[in-house]
Amino acid sequence: MAHWPALAPLLARAGRLLLIEALRAWAEAKRGSPDVADEAACARWCEARLGSLTTPSQRRVFNLTGTVLHTNLGRALLAEEAIEAAVAAMRSPTTLEYDLDGGGRGERDDHIAPWLCRLTGAEAATAVNNNAGAVLLALNALADGREVIVSRGELIEIGGAFRIPDIMARAGCRLVEVGTTNRTHFKDYAAAIGPNTAAIMKVHPSNYAIAGFTKSVSAAELVPLARERGLPVIEDLGSGTLVDLETWGLPHEPTAREAIEAGIDVVTFSGDKLLGGPQAGLLVGRKSFIERIAKNPMKRALRLDKVRLAALEATLRLYADPERLALRLPTIRSLTRPAAEIRAQAERLLPLLAKALGGGWQTSIQPVRGQIGSGALPVDLLPSFALAVRGHELDKLADLFRRLPIPVIGRIEDDTLLFDLRTLDDEAAFVAQLGKLDVVVG
Repeated sequence: MAHWPALAPLLARAGRLLLIEALRAWAEAKRGSPDVADEAACARWCEARLGSLTTPSQRRVFNLTGTVLHTNLGRALLAEEAIEAAVAAMRSPTTLEYDLDGGGRGERDDHIAPWLCRLTGAEAATAVNNNAGAVLLALNALADGREVIVSRGELIEIGGAFRIPDIMARAGCRLVEVGTTNRTHFKDYAAAIGPNTAAIMKVHPSNYAIAGFTKSVSAAELVPLARERGLPVIEDLGSGTLVDLETWGLPHEPTAREAIEAGIDVVTFSGDKLLGGPQAGLLVGRKSFIERIAKNPMKRALRLDKVRLAALEATLRLYADPERLALRLPTIRSLTRPAAEIRAQAERLLPLLAKALGGGWQTSIQPVRGQIGSGALPVDLLPSFALAVRGHELDKLADLFRRLPIPVIGRIEDDTLLFDLRTLDDEAAFVAQLGKLDVVVG
């Protein structure tokens, strides 16, 4: 059986061991049946059995959900420069921890620390796997066995039920809550400082906003108090950004440079959200504190590999040319895409979608508001346009779109299936597969 010509493509793709395993299962399933000798039927059966093992489980999709930085869909798309740098690092040995000048051991942080310092004004910088790891490492290095003061209104929970109090406990420090959910005053922080206090931490809200009768104390306001008591101020910016988003007409999001200029000792933020790079947790701040953090044994468990460091360095280098950032960085390009341009794309695609769906479905262009995503600016929405489909059994239709060669992920809202076009950057590929929709009008 293994030598049947019909099995040759599967043999080349799956290999001999997996094919033999499938053939044995076929022989067992068809024992005593004349079908066992049917070459074509056997090839189809083995192809179906091995399909999930011979195709990647992580697939390309069209993110038409309206959330630009969609955590479940991989967050930021990398710039071409970052992709090229990552591929080059994968293909060859690199100077990851090698000093060409001295011919000895180097430091992997040296590839990104100078850029982070240049772009934020910090004295020193380091990087780990993600921002939760950055917070964990900073707290463990600076406050293990001691107390850290945090406002009760900032004890956030991020995706996957990871909570700031849990991270602090794992870091070995004890949380001291001050204030209330909606109001925390300067005096609350001052009163909470004691002989076992190791740091004051500020946490930028993610995925929510508290409005109404509120009061909070900025990290900058806490710096004089912390200096007076000999304590560091740690600020977790969450998504974080290296540029003022207001440059492109977007709402303001605190930048790492603003935090450093305000005197914050350690600032943490993500590399794969608003920054638009690979997954990473970035730490910038005063040299004495960053050095303590970098020397912590836990740093090795959280460090970045050469591929992500290469992509991160290439991404940071783009920020040296801010005038072209919106053209070269996909995250900024998607966030700043003009609504009129999205509308024009919708007008091109609407008749093609209607033709592919056939009768029984109502299609239109609908103005919508999307999200930045990943906790950034949770209440600020992006004006956009979507292809809207109305009819019966929208869940089944959405499933059909997810079964296309390049799955299309939209959202159902108010009895309408919406495909927000803000992030559709490969229009040709989207159009090419519309004809593959196998639509049954309910």
